[in-house]
Amino acid sequence: MAQVAKRKLSGSTDGRNVLVVATASAGTLIHTAVTGTTAGTFDEIWLYAYNSSAAGVVLTIQFGGTTAINDDIKVTVPSLSGLTAIVPGFILQNGSVVRAYAGSANVVTVSGFVNAITA
Repeated sequence: MAQVAKRKLSGSTDGRNVLVVATASAGTLIHTAVTGTTAGTFDEIWLYAYNSSAAGVVLTIQFGGTTAINDDIKVTVPSLSGLTAIVPGFILQNGSVVRAYAGSANVVTVSGFVNAITA
């Protein structure tokens, strides 16, 4: 039977929000997934973003890699609107990395958690 453990994002300090400093690839580290490719062992990743600036900001999540266009998730995070769901439980494994960069530095924070699932 699979086991699930809720964990903080590996790029987070003590579970706090991660400030997106980067404005280009490779982005600010958000999370590094579990190592290995064992079937049934993966990280289910949930991400939310907040924008503290006076205007909407385009946020790019590099989900699993930084070189292929199919790794990118682009979302405009509205100004001062609370949390915006960015990644709704997508899965990764094999040490794949999630990074983020924004159209403006130091105004978007990313928060969330990982459900670490093991077979």
